[in-house]
This record gives sequence, C-alpha cells and structure tokens, in this order.
Amino acid sequence: MSHEVTTFQPDRSFAIRMDESDDLRHFRSYFLFPANEDGSSKIYFCGNSLGLQPTAAKEAVVQVLDAWHHLAVDGHFTGDRPWMDYHRRLVNMMAPIVGALEPEVTIMNTLTTNIHMALGSFYRPSGVRTKILIEADAFPSDRYAVESWIKLHGLDPDRDLIQLHADDRGYLAPDQIRQAIYQTGEQLALVWLGNVNYYTGQYLPMGSIASWAHEVGALAGFDLAHAAGNVPMNLHDEDVDFATWCTYKYLNGGPGSIAGFYVHTRNHGFPRLAGWWGQDRSTRFDMRTPFTPESGAEGWQISNQPILSMAPLSASLALFHEAGMQRLQKKSRQLTEYLDYLLRQINAPGLEILTPSQPEERGCQLSLYMPGMAAGVYRKLLDSGVILDFRKPDVLRVAPVPLYNSYQDVWQFVQLLSTSL
Repeated sequence: MSHEVTTFQPDRSFAIRMDESDDLRHFRSYFLFPANEDGSSKIYFCGNSLGLQPTAAKEAVVQVLDAWHHLAVDGHFTGDRPWMDYHRRLVNMMAPIVGALEPEVTIMNTLTTNIHMALGSFYRPSGVRTKILIEADAFPSDRYAVESWIKLHGLDPDRDLIQLHADDRGYLAPDQIRQAIYQTGEQLALVWLGNVNYYTGQYLPMGSIASWAHEVGALAGFDLAHAAGNVPMNLHDEDVDFATWCTYKYLNGGPGSIAGFYVHTRNHGFPRLAGWWGQDRSTRFDMRTPFTPESGAEGWQISNQPILSMAPLSASLALFHEAGMQRLQKKSRQLTEYLDYLLRQINAPGLEILTPSQPEERGCQLSLYMPGMAAGVYRKLLDSGVILDFRKPDVLRVAPVPLYNSYQDVWQFVQLLSTSL
C-alpha cells in the first residue's frame, strides 16, 4: 500500500480507491480465477484451503515435461533447470517466507508425512519425560500422528497426550499454554501446535512458546499449514526447533502439492528416518556407503524429489519473492481489518467473528460463527458466485488473500453475505 488508512468507509467507492492505490494490485492478474456462467470471475476466499493457480504454473510444468521428452534421464544433470538441484531453487525463495536460514529448510514429501518424519526425530521420550502438548482441537492429521508415535514408543495417549482446551469461542490464551508447559515441567518432551488454528484463524506466539518449552527442557515444533505464506515468521530467530507446512494453501502449489520442512541449525545432528536422497550428495550414488546425512534439513530427505509437483510451486514462489512478505503482510492486515469493519456494519445478531480482533493474533482468515445459519448461508453464497469454506456445524471461513484478492472482492462479498442473511 502507498499509504496507511485509519478510517474505513462503507461505500463501494472507498473499495475502488483502495484498489487503485494498492501497489500489489497487479499480482491479481497472475492468477486464474474460477468463472461464473457469464464469464465473470467468482469471488474466491478459499485460499486457506487451496490457493489459486498462478498463470505461470502450466508453463513451469510444461518445461519439466519438455525436459523429460528431450533429455530423458540426462534431465537430472543438464538443461536449463537440472532436476538434481530443482528443490534448492525453491528453498532459496521459501526460506525468507518462514524466516529461516537456507540450510534449515528443504522441500519434500507431503505435510502429514513430514509430521511423521519430524516426530520420529524430535519426540524422544525418556524416563519421566514422555508427554506431548497439543491443542484439543488440533487438525486431525496432527492428532493422529502424535497419538501414533506415542503408541509406537509403547506409551499411552490417555496418559502422555496433554490437550489444551480453548474457551467457548475457540480462543486459546497464550497464558494457558505457558501454564500448561510449566505445570508439566520435566515430564514434557515436546510441544506440537498449529501456529495458526485452522478453525478459528488464531495465530500463536511461536517465540514465546518455544522459550517456555526450552525452559522446562522440552522441544517446540509447529504445523505451519495455515501460516506459511499467510503471516511473516522468524523461525530461526524465535528459536523454533522444527516445523513443517503444506504448500497448497496460501503458497498456491496446487492440490496435494509438496511440503516444506524446517530444522533449526542446532538440531541438525538429531537422528532421523533415513533415505537415499538424504545421503551426502558426494557419495549418494556410490550405493554401498554407510548413511552420512547431507548437511542441514536436506539430510531428512528420503526419496527422489517429485519435480512435476515442485514445478507449479516454483511459479508461485517467484511471485512471493517479487512481492515480499512484509508488503504482503501490510496489505493483508489492512484487507482483513476492512473485512472485519464491514462485517460489523451488518445487522445480524446471529453472526459472530471467532478470530481474534488483534492483528498480531491472526492472519488473513476470519472465521464467522453462525449457529443454525451457516449451512444455508453457505449454499446461498455459492449460488451467488462466492467460493469460501464451510466447517460443520456452524462456521464459515473467509480468507482475503493479499496476493490476488481485492478490496472490491471484500466489499461485494459482504453485500452478498448481508443479502443471504
């Protein structure tokens, strides 16, 4: 944005003026929107579930297919973008998005696989230190993975899984997290939290949580699925031990796309589940050498990289690199505050915003609690050309993404929502 806005206005002309002064507005043209029957673009507020396709994604995939055609196996080492180092170019653009050093990041597998890879390394119960702290309403994959590793160590989730229960609005107070960590003390092995809650959109203070965990001798890891590409982070400086994230939401990598993986430098010596792609590249093709991990997070790689999956992500990350997370955050905060402002102008007693109102406690997602109405309103909005997310039984998740959403998107959505109500 070229200027700060302190006072929002409810009329459409305000939204038009904001779009005209938005120095990121041209990025919208770099994405493909679903269309209505009349050819107009749908209003897309579902980037927290699946990001839109970058216009350059198809060409990136075609380049890989052409290399496969013309170079075949030699494509690993020759051509414009040799496949052996393809992931490293992505790491170069991904590391700043999550606030990490390049050796601390790699691109591999998918999210839940990486959660298991991380837990295999960093959940190391010993003596009385056996417990894992998670959210009671963690995303199912996180809970399933944590419970399975507790069982694999011969322990009992009923005893060794500590669950943090949010209040009746879904808010999880940082003081509650701190108190649970200190109370568990020397019995706590690991804190594993989603740092942006998928349901409420609440952002948790990772640096503070990591510090509290370290004070009692535990490790701190985070699922960044709803944070990567949404909120600026500083994983290294905030001393986070490890993290992983998908790339198909805010990072626009495509359905089921490859995931990211982070390990703080001090933890690069931890044991891990090993595979040949994590072997030191100087001896990787010797085949009969003992496992010596590649330095950094790459040492956790287990398999040959899926180049066709990485190609669309490379197109999106180039846009993030051009826009910069700080500029995106500035627009995101303003766009989300504008949505918040307009929603509060609606005379709808049954509508409540679950997401915290403080900008530092949220990204771009607002979760609208609409008991008894959400399903019906969702269907009406779909019929009106709005794509957003319905979470049973009563929540609509709305995510104005700064890379491709506009102020006029927000204004028009709120008018349609008001009509639906």
